[in-house]
Amino acid sequence: MSGAVSMLRPAAKNPATHPELTPDLVEIVSAKTDAALELLRAAVAEFGAAGEITFANSFGAEDMVLTDLILREKLPIEVFSLDTGRLPAETYTLMGEVEQHYDTKLKVFFPKSDAVENYVRTHGINAFYESIEMRKACCHMRKVEPLQRALAGKKAWITGLRAAQAATRVGLPTREFDEGNQLVKFNPLSDWTETEVWAYIRMHETPYNALHDQFYPSIGCAPCTRAIAVGEDVRAGRWWWEDPTSKECGLHVKKG
Repeated sequence: MSGAVSMLRPAAKNPATHPELTPDLVEIVSAKTDAALELLRAAVAEFGAAGEITFANSFGAEDMVLTDLILREKLPIEVFSLDTGRLPAETYTLMGEVEQHYDTKLKVFFPKSDAVENYVRTHGINAFYESIEMRKACCHMRKVEPLQRALAGKKAWITGLRAAQAATRVGLPTREFDEGNQLVKFNPLSDWTETEVWAYIRMHETPYNALHDQFYPSIGCAPCTRAIAVGEDVRAGRWWWEDPTSKECGLHVKKG
């Protein structure tokens, strides 16, 4: 109807994904980018000659920074991803964008179909909401076991973990030994802030998941991820029904 006022309101712009690129911020990000590249090149020098280093890309903002660094600099680091079978549609869209943007084909690992079928038949399609044990069993089946296959034969892997992401990641070093997988793990973005991650993405026009603009700072499987309110912890949208001090899927849990 002509002149009518729409009751629909556009989504508010997410300030977290659009930081102001001040000279100071650009300088800090540039310095940290150089440091991350130095660490990646050192990892390649130590483990890359025989193809024994790999990067796990979950298509979150941090992992897109590392994907851009690795593929733009043409570093000899394998890039792989885990498709749990329950990823958001926006993540699959980004997977296609990455292949087109970087002229590459992604190496994707899937959970074993018989394990998924048995879990669903025995416990139900959304049993992970019922208990921490059921949730961790789902994560193990869909993430941990495929990761173990992806890391088989490797001596080192790269992650996009940041110390500020969660209570379980405080004091995260840039290099550590992964007891669970028995290989070296590099965390080049350990000391990066969320603002610095997004400044890099804006500075380099790096592809990213559209859900980030909808207030999803941390993105996993669709049923276990929600948007957060302004001011909430960046991991508040992951497994929001659980204690934040133990919210990990099992990919990065330390033994002992």
